[in-house]
Amino acid sequence: MTVAQIMEKMIAFSEGNLHDIDHLMRVWTYAKTIGELERLDPEAQFVLEVAAITHDIACPLCREKYGNTNGKLQETEGVPMVAAFLADCGLSAAQVERVKYLVGHHHTLTGIEGLDYQILVEADYIANAAENGYGADNLLNFERRVFRTEAGRRLLRSVFRL
Repeated sequence: MTVAQIMEKMIAFSEGNLHDIDHLMRVWTYAKTIGELERLDPEAQFVLEVAAITHDIACPLCREKYGNTNGKLQETEGVPMVAAFLADCGLSAAQVERVKYLVGHHHTLTGIEGLDYQILVEADYIANAAENGYGADNLLNFERRVFRTEAGRRLLRSVFRL
């Protein structure tokens, strides 16, 4: 499947939850943009985009099962869900494993390994910051502590006029 086909499948999976759909679209757009500006190779870019589309796949389940979408719960519940979701999408075993890893760690801010992982964290943060109205102190602190890509920093500063 193409990225667009996986996006269409994820939108259908979201069952009309406009918040979830809007969030995955935002994260995907930021991840795609940062990845291209950082010149990821096509394989890594594809995996990044699939991970961005599916990173919050467990949110509906977490809301129902736990009453919240705590990041660690999303990571734990998301791994088997994303594996099942991607089973018929034509990805290689290695691609599915990497997407599972990224979905299972997208709220883990320590030990970030790989530019795809770094970009996913940055893209998700920018989207969350916009959706939740984070203040300048939070934005600058997170940038200093977590952001590593130049493209991510530029987008953060441009979006929030820092």
